[in-house]
Amino acid sequence: MKIKYQILNNCLMFAGIQEADLAALLDCVSARQKRYKKNSFIFVTGDKIDCLGIVLAGAVHIMREDFWGKRKILARVEPGGMFGEAFVCAGIENMPVSVMAAEETEIVFLNSRRITGPCSSACAFHTRLINNLTLLLAKKNVALVQKLEHITQPNTREKLLSYLSEQARLAGKSKFIIPFNREELADYLSVERSAMSAELSKMNREGIVQYRKNNFELLKH
Repeated sequence: MKIKYQILNNCLMFAGIQEADLAALLDCVSARQKRYKKNSFIFVTGDKIDCLGIVLAGAVHIMREDFWGKRKILARVEPGGMFGEAFVCAGIENMPVSVMAAEETEIVFLNSRRITGPCSSACAFHTRLINNLTLLLAKKNVALVQKLEHITQPNTREKLLSYLSEQARLAGKSKFIIPFNREELADYLSVERSAMSAELSKMNREGIVQYRKNNFELLKH
């Protein structure tokens, strides 16, 4: 199995674990790697889940679908990011959401029971792995709170400003690239795409923001 160790080294799940130990660690947690084509499902709502996934290349969208099949993007996970960990740690056996490859994607899956259960090999790095998982779950909870701040704003403009301000803060500058196209951004913010596009155009005319595709710049006014 050709694992991209450089990506795993940048993953919070493996913080403090030496690259020389990764091969043994991956074997300990029954790691398996798989590739997915763009727009193919990795998990569909209701699927059995007993593993967590780490994105090695590409990206995935975590989505929820309503009764009529309308999709909402809850999160985007890029290389080094993880998904499914909250569900398996909570003992949820069936996926409450769907996971789709947003582009050509490679994922390594780790068996959750081999992570959270006792280690038969008494691996020195196993305790570190569990501590890292706990920290990662806490960070995901913070990210969820941040998303709630965006989508609970009173109107489309305030949702956009909240999201774009956060992206500028994360980038550390007024120019930045967002990970979503227009349709995906509208799904993420729970707004109508046409209304969002109209609001972006208005904000551009008012000198609040400049953009081209997913490249944005916030302007002083």
